[in-house]
Amino acid sequence: MWSRVLALALLPTAALAFPLPDRPVARVVSPIWADEDSRDSAGEVTTVIKRLGIKAGQTVADIGAGSGYYTVRLSPVVGPGGRVIAEDITPRYLDRLKSRVRRAGLGNVRFVLGGVSDPKLPAGAVDVALMIHMYHEIQQPYALLWNLRRSLKPDGLIGIVDLDRGTERHGTPRALLACEVGAVGYKLVSITDLDSGYLAVFRAGPPVDPASIKACRGQQ
Repeated sequence: MWSRVLALALLPTAALAFPLPDRPVARVVSPIWADEDSRDSAGEVTTVIKRLGIKAGQTVADIGAGSGYYTVRLSPVVGPGGRVIAEDITPRYLDRLKSRVRRAGLGNVRFVLGGVSDPKLPAGAVDVALMIHMYHEIQQPYALLWNLRRSLKPDGLIGIVDLDRGTERHGTPRALLACEVGAVGYKLVSITDLDSGYLAVFRAGPPVDPASIKACRGQQ
């Protein structure tokens, strides 16, 4: 069983079959979730950094970085010995973010153009992967989460921030999120209430065979 799972991990994503989500997928409508001043006032970033133990020297992936709200705030936290990887699937969002990072003089930010089923992050490099108010927009969450595992360090964490409401309304019910992420072999560590929804933290458990992954049903 383990040898099969490890062998599958070496195959390209296109060679594997993953279920599609059994619920609506929200459309990407903007690189900005809300205005930055109101988000700062809510203290979301501070809570997320604290709960995930993000610190100097770490590599943090901002998946679906959009306008870079988290990217530019994480950069000074991880410091010159750390790295922020700003990932997005929309080239024009990354181009704008590159300009923002350059103007801010942030030298520890790297950029990755990901795909709908694979964030295409460097293997074994990521301490913390963040998905902030965008999980409900992922077209192939099971494939993306499975491919993300390759990029995490052995003790790496995933932090997902979303609203506790239907995916068609740009949120993800907590139970549905736990089900979908858990189906790919991740273990729920904690869920924390935020003014802007909730933060769910996951750690990778034993790898699973993609053929065994079943889509979670509907809005749980």
